[in-house]
Amino acid sequence: MDKKLLVIMGNVSDSLIIITFGICVFIFGLYLFKKKRLIEDIPTSKIRSIAMGLVEIYGKIVPADKILTSPFTQKNCVYYRYLIERLENSGKSSKWVKIKEGEDRTLFYLQDETGKVLVDPKGAEIDIPPSFEFTSGIGKDPPQQIKNFLQANKISFEGFLGINKTMRFREYILEPNNNLYIMGTAGDNPFMEEGWAQTGIEDVMIQKGENIYYISDKSEKEVVKRLGWQSVLSILGGALLIVFGVLNLLK
Repeated sequence: MDKKLLVIMGNVSDSLIIITFGICVFIFGLYLFKKKRLIEDIPTSKIRSIAMGLVEIYGKIVPADKILTSPFTQKNCVYYRYLIERLENSGKSSKWVKIKEGEDRTLFYLQDETGKVLVDPKGAEIDIPPSFEFTSGIGKDPPQQIKNFLQANKISFEGFLGINKTMRFREYILEPNNNLYIMGTAGDNPFMEEGWAQTGIEDVMIQKGENIYYISDKSEKEVVKRLGWQSVLSILGGALLIVFGVLNLLK
C-alpha cells in the first residue's frame, strides 16, 4: 500500500478518535450542567414537610437498626467503599492498577431539627472524599487491619524476596453524625410494618427513583459551585477537542 495513503488513513483515524472523545466530554459537560440546574431549581425541604417525589434535604446521619464496620479502619458506618491498587512500572512509565474494590451499605435516617426520615442509599451516586488513604512500599508495611484484610482475601502485599509492593489503599465511609446533602425520591416506606420507621416521617423513605439520586457530604452551595466549573470545563474542553479533530481531519 502507498506510504502516503497509510499516513492519510492514520491521520483520519486519529482525528475520528479525538472527535469522538470530544463529543463524549461535551455530552458529559451537558449532563453536569443539567444536574447543577436541577439542584438549583429544587428548594431544600425540612424533613417534616417533604412531599412525595424528587426532594432535596440536608441533615445528619442517624443509624437505623444495623451498623457496618469499615474494612480498613474498623469504624462504625452506614456505608463504605474500599479500593486497593498496585503501582506497576512499564519501562519509563508507571500506572496504578486496580486489584480489588468493594462496597456495602445499610439503611439509615437523615435527621434535621424537624424530624428524621429513612434513607436507602442503594443506587445513589455517593460523592465523598476518601476518609482514609495509605500507600505501602519498601520499608513501609500496611497497618495490621489491612494486613488481616489482605490475608482473608488472599492478596499479597509482598513481592520478590519479601520486598513490599507499592500499593495504595483507600476507604470511603459515611459515619453516624456526618452531615449529608441528599437529592432523591421520597417514596413509600416498605419497611414501615416491620418496625423500621418508628419515628419521623414514618410512611416515607428516600430512595432511587426515575430522577437523580445524589448523596454528598458537601453543602448545596459547594455542590453547585463544583458542578458549575466542572460543567464549563467539560463543555469547553469537549468543544475544543471536536474543533481540533475536525481541523486535523481537513488538513
